[in-house]
Amino acid sequence: MIKLQKYYFTLALLFTFLSAVAQSTTNSPYSKFGLGTIKGAYLAQNKGMGNLAFGISSYGGYQNINVANPASYSNIRLTTFDIGARAEIQNLTKGSVSEKGFNGSLSHFVFAIPVTKKSALSFGLLPYSNLGYNFTNASMVDTFSVEHIYRGEGGLAKAYLGYGIKLGKHFSVGANVTYLFGNLKQSTSTEFSKYVGFLNSRKQIENSVGGIVAEYGLQYVTALNKKTKLTIGYAGNLKSNLQTTNKILYTRYQKNISTDRELASDTTKFQNNISGKMVLPSSNNFGFSIERVNHWLIGADLRTTRWSELVRNDVNQNLNNSWGVSVGGQITPDINAVSNYLALIDYRVGFNFDKTFMHVSQTDIKSSSLNVGLGLPLLSARTTFYKINIATEIGKRGTTDNNLVKEKFINIHIGFTINDRWFQKYKFD
Repeated sequence: MIKLQKYYFTLALLFTFLSAVAQSTTNSPYSKFGLGTIKGAYLAQNKGMGNLAFGISSYGGYQNINVANPASYSNIRLTTFDIGARAEIQNLTKGSVSEKGFNGSLSHFVFAIPVTKKSALSFGLLPYSNLGYNFTNASMVDTFSVEHIYRGEGGLAKAYLGYGIKLGKHFSVGANVTYLFGNLKQSTSTEFSKYVGFLNSRKQIENSVGGIVAEYGLQYVTALNKKTKLTIGYAGNLKSNLQTTNKILYTRYQKNISTDRELASDTTKFQNNISGKMVLPSSNNFGFSIERVNHWLIGADLRTTRWSELVRNDVNQNLNNSWGVSVGGQITPDINAVSNYLALIDYRVGFNFDKTFMHVSQTDIKSSSLNVGLGLPLLSARTTFYKINIATEIGKRGTTDNNLVKEKFINIHIGFTINDRWFQKYKFD
């Protein structure tokens, strides 16, 4: 008999995640471009290996949900639940000026249920992008000093339902039906902050997004010898049309120089419930891994996305196509160790590099990180297995060349994984 407390616990965590998913969890001027900072469908297990995902079918002695490639669901044999959180520590540098920031939030809630011996169903909620910035550029208009202030907050989340099945001995296929939704709020202000009595102006745009995205994947798994296997994977998504609803507000205001308080003057224009569409670009991702079963795994991924296809409200966003690579792996010294806990731990390391979709001031914006992680097994009971996965990314994005901003970051990811036989009826309980 299934314990009802497990369901209550799961539902409570889901509602907690839903209440936090809309939080802005980044502080980066580069999130101004496109749809914000793209997060990727990676759990802490993948993060610890440098975002390695597309060529991984299964690894270690635990069941893991690999949302990045739905073909991997076919290997899930136990009901699997994973919830996580993340923290971001940033240091922004421009010229001789620097600024530090910190953000934290829940990061994912995913669930998988085996359907047959060769297939499984998965669903969950993850962030897709984060928007969060606040910066100022100064210029001169005639003899007057003007400040242009740019602010943004919000982001997009993805709720998905996926299914993966094994076809024959070597091939697996899978697909996710993803609902992408959220709000992107951005404003641009022009202020004559050094002068008394001047009118300042502001344009505010709130863009609500919602729509379906089709994601798919396949994997080929073959044995290299009795203990070693090779997995080759591919995953992507189709070019998709999403619906948008926009609200645009133009205002004028005065500012008290001594207190920095704003005094509204008038609204010059207001447009509400403007319908539009967003064209989300297609992507193609490839990966492979070689695994010594229950001992070690190494692999590499290649990611490509045609961000030049991104259109918001009939306006092409003039972004570049992006690409990225990941290389990483993990080792478990002895999965059967009884008296040596350190030998039971998964030790992970990886490297991640991205040539992003941004080209600013004649400069391509690139991002790179060194990732390390641990998989810490906990005491198990009967058919229930627990593990805490921790990953740390240490990296940088951008450059101080051409008067740009360089970001140094430390991102910490924590995930809690449960494996159990929730839907199996026992003779005794």
